[in-house]
Amino acid sequence: MTGMSDVERRRELGQQFRVDSVRMSAVAKSGHPTSGMSAADLIAVLADGYLRYDFDEPKSSANDRLVFSKGHASTLLYSFYRAAGVITIDELLTYRTLGSRLEGHPTPVLPWVDVGTGSLGQGLPIAVGMALAGKYLARTPSRAWVLCGDSELAEGSVWEAFGHAAHYELDNLTAIFDVNRLGQRGETMVGWDVDTYVARAQSFGWHAIAIDGHDLEAIDRAYAEAVATEGKPTVVVARTVKGKGVKAVENVNGWHGKPLDDPDSAIAELGGLRDLRIEVAKPDPVEPHRFETGSLELPRYEVGSEVATRKAYGDALAALGTARGDVVVLDGEVSNSTFAETFKKAHPERFFEMYIAEQQMVAAAVGLQAVGWRPFASTFAAFLTRAYDFVRMAAVSRATLVLSGSHAGVSIGEDGPSQMGLEDIAALRAVHSSVVLHPCDANQTTKLVATLADTPGIAYLRTLRPATAVLYGPDEDFEIGGSRVLRSSDEDDVAIVGAGITVHEALKAADELAGEGIAARVVDLYSIKPLDAETLVAAAEATGGRIVTVEDHWPEGGLGEAVLSALADIDEPPHVVSLAVSGMPGSAKPEELLAAAGIDAAHIAAAARRIVAEHAARVSG
Repeated sequence: MTGMSDVERRRELGQQFRVDSVRMSAVAKSGHPTSGMSAADLIAVLADGYLRYDFDEPKSSANDRLVFSKGHASTLLYSFYRAAGVITIDELLTYRTLGSRLEGHPTPVLPWVDVGTGSLGQGLPIAVGMALAGKYLARTPSRAWVLCGDSELAEGSVWEAFGHAAHYELDNLTAIFDVNRLGQRGETMVGWDVDTYVARAQSFGWHAIAIDGHDLEAIDRAYAEAVATEGKPTVVVARTVKGKGVKAVENVNGWHGKPLDDPDSAIAELGGLRDLRIEVAKPDPVEPHRFETGSLELPRYEVGSEVATRKAYGDALAALGTARGDVVVLDGEVSNSTFAETFKKAHPERFFEMYIAEQQMVAAAVGLQAVGWRPFASTFAAFLTRAYDFVRMAAVSRATLVLSGSHAGVSIGEDGPSQMGLEDIAALRAVHSSVVLHPCDANQTTKLVATLADTPGIAYLRTLRPATAVLYGPDEDFEIGGSRVLRSSDEDDVAIVGAGITVHEALKAADELAGEGIAARVVDLYSIKPLDAETLVAAAEATGGRIVTVEDHWPEGGLGEAVLSALADIDEPPHVVSLAVSGMPGSAKPEELLAAAGIDAAHIAAAARRIVAEHAARVSG
């Protein structure tokens, strides 16, 4: 593109992006070309003049980050990659086909895509995490650029991001609003009223610039202003035309998510095929900041003492932070309850308060891990459900992070059902490639926290509000996918399988049963996913298939169903009685609520007696 002015080159580049968007969706017979066409000029100027990125070193902390929050505009992103020379025209035309890296919405199958997008309202909150990393952790000049669609600006998560970005003065973050007016079924809530977006952004403490999104010189000035702005993030509010460049679809409703009817004439109208190349500027070499580290000295708790697993979580995090400079902790304004505050006191530079904004908390964790950090994010187990779509999409992003949910189950006591996580195990078990752990004592918790720092994927640690007896010595190790048999004999009549608080109730029940001549095997199934099927099968064989599962969770999708799944294929299916919370709990003391739910020691013992008696009756009959 030698001999062209900046404006001419970028105009041609934008047109090439539009042509390629039309071509890709025409071959695939699907896609969102008009959504890419509206933002083509915005990305042309960004790619040709402002983005700093080394495609050969995509994980470099010196790189800017580019997030397409409007992931349905994937044709535009892939067209940019083609112009940058990292994918070929042949690959471009495999768009949306089986085995292609060019999926309908971008995912990290491509090395230059940091996170999966397409569930709207997530890109900007994730970029907040990236910008936090750049400004406060790596401390490099890198910037985060986010292309947002105007439809997704109705999502509350976007405004959680606005609040947090301003609070943390993320002047290395620029949001680009592609205000093309038309959503999937018609006009957006605000339409082309860019002044409303500007006012909203300014009210959150952002620097806001309104422009014509097809005026290349105005785009250039806006980006330069964004880069020069200090102390606050910037949003470029760009008024654009959906389907820009092709009269048949320009600003015409009903073309969202559809290829054009006559791609050849559309390409001709756009000026024909082009094969322009751009050299995206590489960032200056920079050495990222590194935090000092020491040895890992996990806390040690005396067997028989009583310690809440949530406290052990906080203690272990602080120790882990001393040993690992890449560990970062986020919390949803309950750190004095989750005990994440222990880490905050020890390592304040690596703790980020996300306030009561669970979507932003999980999104920031996704952004942090995408640029090389190891985030642990904690809140009450019940409130993680508010961010479930972000957890689901984190798996699409191939993210590695740890979520900790405290105050799980009816054992929290008087606070009542609004605060009780009773569906969290089911929800997190359903996440692709997740790990779900529910420790029952403090030493077990600390070891699992340390292990999770090196565990890939989405991991969930469920912790308890009440203090529980320490059962395991501080030198015992616990692996992902393991369990512990706490009581067993050669004459076991029944196996009781629990996790967390119900392990302690199971041990009390086993003591009661032993006094009646009934031998009960007690299994601490602390790893609910993946599951120790071998130990469960052995328990079934040893007890003649008599198993009682007990959990402080709804029956759907919890420990009991996990056990049933693990035992489904054995030759003689066991008789499994599952105890779980079935009725809506209220406010009372923990022991009263455990009894009311039918999951305390007395109810466990009664279920064990019943299953043993039924077996005896069948044998004698």
